[in-house]
Amino acid sequence: MTQFRSSIRTDDALRDEPSTHTDVVVTNPPFGKKSSITIVNEEGDADRQTPTYNRPDFWTTTSNKQLNFVQHVKSLLKVHGRAAVVVPDNVLFEGGAGETVRRNLLQECEVHTLLRLPTGIFYAQGVKANVIFFDRKPGAVEPWTKRVWVYDLRTNKHFTLKTQRMMRADLDEFVECYRPADRNNRTATWSDATPDGRWRSYSYDEIVARDKLSRDLFWLRDESLENSASLPEPHLLAQEIADDLRSALAQIEDVLGDLEQRVRAG
Repeated sequence: MTQFRSSIRTDDALRDEPSTHTDVVVTNPPFGKKSSITIVNEEGDADRQTPTYNRPDFWTTTSNKQLNFVQHVKSLLKVHGRAAVVVPDNVLFEGGAGETVRRNLLQECEVHTLLRLPTGIFYAQGVKANVIFFDRKPGAVEPWTKRVWVYDLRTNKHFTLKTQRMMRADLDEFVECYRPADRNNRTATWSDATPDGRWRSYSYDEIVARDKLSRDLFWLRDESLENSASLPEPHLLAQEIADDLRSALAQIEDVLGDLEQRVRAG
C-alpha cells in the first residue's frame, strides 16, 4: 500500500524564511489582535510580549502579523508566481511598516487587482477585508506595478452570516471584470457617465501620490449617508455599527501594544 505523506504541519509560518517556493498562494491569514507569547523571567514573573520577526527576506520588521503575512507570501512565491491574499483594511493604509510593505510590493511585484470585500461575511466581528492579487517578478529598476484595478463589493452592499449570506453569484460581475484569461484587456465599468460602476483602475503614479501610499481606494456614493430611505434594516445597521466599534477597538489595542513594547525596550 502506498503511504501518503501530508505536507501539512503545525508550526509558526512566519518564523523562518521558506526553504521551498511555489507557483500559487491563495490564503486567508489569521486576523485579529497581534499574537503574543508569555515569557517567564528568573524571578518567576510572567510577561506578555508581542513577537517580531527579523527575517532577512522581509522588507521591514513589525509586530503587525498581517503585514508579516504579506511579506511571507511574497517570499513563498517563485518568480512569476501568483498570489491572492485576504487582508484587513489596515494593511492598505497603515503608516510606518505598512507604507514600507506597500511600496516594496508595488516595486517587486505586479499588484494588479484589489477586491474590496463587504462587511458581515466573516465569523470574526468587526472585520473589513480585501483581497490583494499580485504576481512576483524578477528584479528590476522600475516598479513592476503599472496599474491597480479595484472592484468595490462593499459600498451599498449588506450581508450577514445568517439571514442574508453572500453567495457565489454576488461575485459574478467581479469575475467577468477580472478577465482571468485575458487580464490585459480589462474595461472599467466606472466613468463620469456611469458613476455607480464598481470597477475602475488607478495608475502607479496616482497611488504613490497618495498619503502613505494608501490603497484604501473608494469612489462610490454611500446611499445610506444621503438618503434615510435607503438605510439597511435596523438589525443590519446595528451590526455594522458594532463591527466598526470592534474594529476601532482592535486598532487602539494594537497601538497600545506597540507603545508597551517600546516602553519595555527602554
